[in-house]
Amino acid sequence: MRYCLEISYDGTHFAGSQRQKNARTVQGELEQAAQALFGVPTRVTLSGRTDAGVHAAAQVGQTDGETPVPPQKLAEVLNRFLPADVKVLRSAPAPAGFDCTRAVRKKTYCYRFYCARTAHPLLSRYAARLEGAPDLQLMRAAARLLEGEHDFAAFRATGSSARTTVRTIYAITADAVSVCGTPVYELRVTGNGFLYNMVRILAGELYAVGCGIADAADIGAALETGRRDMLFRTLPAEGLMLERVDYGIPLFGE
Repeated sequence: MRYCLEISYDGTHFAGSQRQKNARTVQGELEQAAQALFGVPTRVTLSGRTDAGVHAAAQVGQTDGETPVPPQKLAEVLNRFLPADVKVLRSAPAPAGFDCTRAVRKKTYCYRFYCARTAHPLLSRYAARLEGAPDLQLMRAAARLLEGEHDFAAFRATGSSARTTVRTIYAITADAVSVCGTPVYELRVTGNGFLYNMVRILAGELYAVGCGIADAADIGAALETGRRDMLFRTLPAEGLMLERVDYGIPLFGE
């Protein structure tokens, strides 16, 4: 039987989500827990990979196995074998023929940062510390240039193995909320897929435009030429969180 899993993790102490030799990964922890539950080596597949230090509020995974545990109770049992920084929030039987990687329609990431000279101990784990005072209106105007279908070759880091660099961004929002008395900026991006470090590069450029370090015209030029050197630096991993994976159908009885 195939099960769907909704997984949350703090990426701080993981070398990424994908299994690696001699490194602690989200997939590795999940597969150890699944083996403890099913009694045999068990593979857990995730909807996509996240890099070292990146967090997830609702990653989706799948696993196959046989157990008398009801599908909705599988999460509870798996969590007995999982460490504090990765947990299965919900579980359910997978739809017929379901593939959590290929069936993805949209993903939403949120990049958070705050601007301060001193690191805030209650913020720095889940938001990047930058400097300056970004203008939200400038960021929002620049974000609109990135919406739609584009060739995002300029927004990928070296090492990307993607066969095509064309992606569609459905929406980008830029907001600020007060956390512990400090403004925290939130850039939320929904798209049909993302290249290696694409959201962190995109967030860096919007931050730079908001601070007057870069010009919004650079975005159009980078999209046209594919030149990474026309854009601002890649922002740190700790600010990035995978918030939602959308399949167009309710997996967990929403």
